[in-house]
Amino acid sequence: MSNSNYLTKDGLRDLENRLQFLKETRRPEVAERLRLALDEGGDLTENAEYDDAKNEQAFVEGEILRLETIITNAQIIEPTKGKKDTVQVGFTVTVVEQGTTTKETFHLVGSAEANPANGKISTESPLGKALLGAKVGDKVRVNAPGGELTFTIKAIS
Repeated sequence: MSNSNYLTKDGLRDLENRLQFLKETRRPEVAERLRLALDEGGDLTENAEYDDAKNEQAFVEGEILRLETIITNAQIIEPTKGKKDTVQVGFTVTVVEQGTTTKETFHLVGSAEANPANGKISTESPLGKALLGAKVGDKVRVNAPGGELTFTIKAIS
């Protein structure tokens, strides 16, 4: 089962805001850059500004299409009411890596919303996969590029 279309309500809102920005701000800005580059005249094959604007236009349009697809196919993660005793998509998990005493907290989200620097890890990542279905006190093993890591689950919320 692929979790790539799972989004929290906040994640969906962030993607919708980015899509709106691209459509209402970036798309017109790039169109204006293209228009100005065309107004300069001359041979378009030698117009670096035109080439750059076309490349940016392709990127913006591709990103709009990508975001529209994610949003259209999104499955919203509803907060679970009641006891959170088993790790699921949308939950926040506190773990301690074996050999350390430092607690790390991760929010499990779909890949479209993942942002490891902000503590949001994809359920498709090695750690995310290992955490799914685990309980407080469980030890999970993760194959990382530097070798196998073991984490103990301390809290689920």
